[in-house]
Amino acid sequence: MTAQSAAGSEQRLALGAGAGCYVIWGFMPLLFQFIARQGGGPWEILAQRTVWAIPPAALFVVLANQQSQFLAVVRQPKVLGLLAISACLISLNWALYITAVNTGRVLETSLGYFITPLFNIAGGALLFRERMDGSAKVAIGLAAAGIALQTVAIGQLPIISIILAMSFSTYGLVRKQVAADAQTGLLIECLMLGACGLAYVLWLERSGGGHFLGDAGVTAAFVFAGIITAVPLMMFSWSARRIPLSAIGFLQFITPTITFFMGVLQGEPFTWLRGVSFVFIWIGAGVFLWGAWRRSRLAAAAAQSAA
Repeated sequence: MTAQSAAGSEQRLALGAGAGCYVIWGFMPLLFQFIARQGGGPWEILAQRTVWAIPPAALFVVLANQQSQFLAVVRQPKVLGLLAISACLISLNWALYITAVNTGRVLETSLGYFITPLFNIAGGALLFRERMDGSAKVAIGLAAAGIALQTVAIGQLPIISIILAMSFSTYGLVRKQVAADAQTGLLIECLMLGACGLAYVLWLERSGGGHFLGDAGVTAAFVFAGIITAVPLMMFSWSARRIPLSAIGFLQFITPTITFFMGVLQGEPFTWLRGVSFVFIWIGAGVFLWGAWRRSRLAAAAAQSAA
């Protein structure tokens, strides 16, 4: 196999891994809904998720040979402080997401993750003075119109969608400032959250309100929730370093597309006005993707010209 064909094979594998992680995230509500039907509450699901994410996260650190980096990071208060902030942000995101999908609001989570990339653009412009081109401004304007229509359609501001988008976007911005690889950062976040989660799980089990040991299926579901918390994140981290950002831009809409159809099929209220609001969001997402594709083509042309 030539070097060129090997590189092409790795890129196809990375593209598959990237798509796979978004598909896993898309179907994750079904697992949370199964646990909820067996009596598990949102906080118990969140606690168990953080506890059982620790073993795979630790395994990834070992496989990446980042033990020395892990030990170095835990001796740096500033880095630990940033990871504590990112851990709080992602736990807020997870808690709200679990609550939403178990209370018949899957469509609102779909909206939240459709607009997340646009929040990323706005956050970059506001905090890092990143320049927004015309396509980005149009995409954000269309998303704002979609949110306004959604507000009218459901009779209130889609606060779940907005908080999901803001918390995940802010999480990404904070993690950009962390001087640690993805595996190390994830393990430290899981340890921080898992300590609180384990305390809550033990208290719940001692008080008789826990569900971990009550049924083998629920026990397996709790453990699996932790595994599919860590594994897709590592799949994403591995693929993101090997495929263009424009490809990531396309892939990230897989998850909200799956949850959109899931919410509709599960019978959530879907009026014509709510449908129109999603059309605005989809057009905004399309403009965002077109802009990302065009920028990647221009950058590739510039690099080729310079070479």
